[in-house]
Amino acid sequence: MLDILREELWRLHLELPKNNLVTWTSGNISARDPESGLVVIKPSGIRYEELRPEHMVIVDLEGDIVEGTLKPSSDTASHLYIYRHRPDVNGVVHTHSRYATAFAAVGKSIPVYLTAQADEFGGEIPCGGFALIGGEEIGKVVVESIGSSLAVLLKNHGVFTIGSSAQAALKAAVMTEDIAATVWLALQIGQPDEIPAEDVAKLHYRYTHIYGQ
Repeated sequence: MLDILREELWRLHLELPKNNLVTWTSGNISARDPESGLVVIKPSGIRYEELRPEHMVIVDLEGDIVEGTLKPSSDTASHLYIYRHRPDVNGVVHTHSRYATAFAAVGKSIPVYLTAQADEFGGEIPCGGFALIGGEEIGKVVVESIGSSLAVLLKNHGVFTIGSSAQAALKAAVMTEDIAATVWLALQIGQPDEIPAEDVAKLHYRYTHIYGQ
């Protein structure tokens, strides 16, 4: 079932360690199939180099396993909460990427100091509150805090990103970490100036409507 989506998700998971977004077995990606509404997600506690497409677990939006022999990610309930409350989202990524999580550790959002952030996110990367792992609580914080952004930091925890597809959500996770690293470096030199909101809006429009093929 959903073999193509399983293989795509397996390949996307390999990008997490490649882009230094995860260590050991932390982090996960899920994808919702728009036609069936079913969700494919990483199994819990499996190292990335050992993952195979057939290891991916298929669940319905209530969390019941439809296909798979392994336990799904411990973040599954939160992924599903996001999907149930954001019908526009078909991909969710969770990481503990180092620089972005440093901002999360101190409960700080990332203001728009960089054109790359204006392009990709159209505003600040917000930081939501603290929530325990295992239930829907993290998903609730994500939905309540993310606003119009594609990324949100969770206090003392890490990063969640969303997208119209799993690949789009992964791109947002890569960009979040790159931006967080650059901002952290800038803060060691001095206090950067925020880009004015009207310019952020222009940059975001250009990137989402004009840039690329």
